[in-house]
Amino acid sequence: MAQSVTHLLATDLDGTLVGDEKALRELLMYYSELPYRVALIYITGRHKESAMELIQQEQLPLPDILITDVGTEVYSGPDFVRDEGWKQRMEASWEPERIAEVAACCAGLVPQNVPAAHRLSYTVWNEHPIYELEERLQSVGIPHKLIVSSGRDVDILPPNGGKGEVLRYVLASRGWERARILVAGDSGNDHEMIMLGYPAVIVSNAQPELLQLPAHPSVFRAKHACAGGIREAWKYFYDGIITDKRTNISTR
Repeated sequence: MAQSVTHLLATDLDGTLVGDEKALRELLMYYSELPYRVALIYITGRHKESAMELIQQEQLPLPDILITDVGTEVYSGPDFVRDEGWKQRMEASWEPERIAEVAACCAGLVPQNVPAAHRLSYTVWNEHPIYELEERLQSVGIPHKLIVSSGRDVDILPPNGGKGEVLRYVLASRGWERARILVAGDSGNDHEMIMLGYPAVIVSNAQPELLQLPAHPSVFRAKHACAGGIREAWKYFYDGIITDKRTNISTR
């Protein structure tokens, strides 16, 4: 995808872009009235089919890039073709069978039935299994990245996976690093991308793991929830900035 992008929203879906219907429609209307186009990257923990169902259900604009499975899969619109370069990176140091064997030894880890090639997911009811799993994985030297969200969801990814790493990859590979970017999230698996250093927003309905982060000059803490917080942050960072008169995103 070689198109020029001057402004870009990279956002989680559930609890961030989606979750307040009125605020979502107001955000999309606000974007439609801007004198520049806002490119869209959706970065979600959902798998591709589930994300596409949500996009249709909520009548969301189709994104320029769809990133699924907590940053382990990348698809380029409008046909949402898999990014083979990122797939190769995910496969380089990925040992799911060994990870599953270790996890099976940790009482309190309940496997989630997630149809993902580069992700293992579990549910926990307290923190002890998380610490045990991390300790066991480190002791046997299995490369991995462990992410906890909402105090109960545990995702184990390839060591170079995750929403922060994949966003960095997408921006660099598309030549979008100089665009005016807003990153938006609400839970622990968004932490990495929120802290990349780009302008970012933590929506007011965020999980405690984000709300408890120390203050940072690039991170805006919204007073509004979901899409209302995104709109609030966009106005804070970019209101009044005009670069071109490209076609705006569709509100369908």
